[in-house]
Amino acid sequence: MPKITFLHKDGSHQIIEAENNWSIMQVAVEHKIKGIEGACGGSMACATCHVYIHSDWIDRVTAAGNEQCEEEEDMLDMAFDVRDTSRLGCQVKLTEDLDGLVVTLPGTKEEAFS
Repeated sequence: MPKITFLHKDGSHQIIEAENNWSIMQVAVEHKIKGIEGACGGSMACATCHVYIHSDWIDRVTAAGNEQCEEEEDMLDMAFDVRDTSRLGCQVKLTEDLDGLVVTLPGTKEEAFS
């Protein structure tokens, strides 16, 4: 089971052991991560699961079969403070290849975990 680290706005972090093939959004909602709503339930119809993939992980996320599609890019246009490493959490499925993944929530400085 892959572990994922969520970096919070207050500088704290939370490490969660996730089920294989769950999305970042599912894990966040299940563990009540503040800032991740998942209002559409993972149907890519909102941007309430917007996260930043830590820069050390962005290529590995894509290589693990989580390519960003045009629909996701369009939905991210509705999100606040979109960056090169922005993803919708509902579109990133967790596998053993992503064990140790670090994501930051919008409004959080990535450097806090570097």
